[in-house]
Amino acid sequence: MARRTTVKRPARSAESAARPELTSLRPRFPILRRYDYLINNSLGAMPRATYAALKEYADSWASRGVLAWDDWLPMVTEAGDRVGRLIGAPPGSLMMHQNVSTLLAIVLSSLDYERRPKLVSTDLEFPSLLYNLHEQERRGARVEIVPTRDGLLVDEERVAAAIDDRTALVCLDLVLFRSSGIVDVRPIVEAAHRHGALVLLDVYQAIGAVPIDVRELGVDVVVGGSVKWLCGGPGACYLHVAEEARRRLRPMATGWFSHKRPFAFELGPVEPAEDMHRFMGGSPAVPALYAARAGHELVAEVGVRRIRERSLRLTQRIIDGADAQGLSVNTPRAPSRRGGTVCVDFEGANVAHDLLIEQKILIDYRPRCGIRLSPHFYNTEAECDRALEAIREIRASATFRRRRRETRPAQARR
Repeated sequence: MARRTTVKRPARSAESAARPELTSLRPRFPILRRYDYLINNSLGAMPRATYAALKEYADSWASRGVLAWDDWLPMVTEAGDRVGRLIGAPPGSLMMHQNVSTLLAIVLSSLDYERRPKLVSTDLEFPSLLYNLHEQERRGARVEIVPTRDGLLVDEERVAAAIDDRTALVCLDLVLFRSSGIVDVRPIVEAAHRHGALVLLDVYQAIGAVPIDVRELGVDVVVGGSVKWLCGGPGACYLHVAEEARRRLRPMATGWFSHKRPFAFELGPVEPAEDMHRFMGGSPAVPALYAARAGHELVAEVGVRRIRERSLRLTQRIIDGADAQGLSVNTPRAPSRRGGTVCVDFEGANVAHDLLIEQKILIDYRPRCGIRLSPHFYNTEAECDRALEAIREIRASATFRRRRRETRPAQARR
């Protein structure tokens, strides 16, 4: 029987009490009948309503052909505004796109590295961000990566100290993928703006799990996607640019929809649209917009603050269970600095990852992190307990010991 850890639960808000129990929404996610789904930091569970949404797309294409573009193009703005409401962004300030890597390239192509060559980031960011920064060195940029002391949290003071009058952009993840640590971006934003630099915030690991208000944070650029806590699947990423920053940024990476008059099909240099379309580039990924809609709507229906309340209870339960086994917890323990994931590590965690999946417990493993356990609003205490009990049993098993020997490097086996 799974060991249960007693956790003091915070009082429910009046808003939460007025709504049905979150576990009553479980039937809306088909995969929950087959797996303990604790991998929401990587790919959120698909809502059942996504089937109907994708059929709606297919029916539109099949029945209307090219006329379907009359319905499809407005969806770019509609989807952007739907995501914008989740992060406190004003209408019309988000542009949908296929992936964050492309969005990063578009934003970085807007910068003048002769005037301001410096790009600042840290050694805890997601690799795509750092890859894109370093590629700008071919255009004259100088990248400064601020090291972190403990591998769990960004040292905000050190990042702020790295910003000077030659800094063009500071790039950060709001929630770190390797530790699920939350970055306090306010002092960094203050330092950046004091020196005339912009701040780009990647909220991919935060949106849908942690309340965000981009206007309150004062960030200039926000990127993220729908794959994870938004349960929207791939291909529905987004870019938010604050109005003042929008006037400063003119992307070199562009396309016909970025032109002020795209359907005039004019030749010659692009005349960038005044609004967010200047960052749109080419044609949108329409099926992804249909697929993402149900997840966006469900997160809005539940409410991010309510999701956060649930997340803090479940992640604390996992931390307590990991402590009881003597596992390393590579996630900040303070609730205010912890995202929706708990990273637990031990010798052979990469092997245990495979064995957990064989037991229909879906999690993932990352080097210098460990096993990432990421419960969402539809997960239960019992699922968290089963995962921890499974880890206990796996570590004690002969199968675990044998597989560890088999995966050990040849030199280590000599």
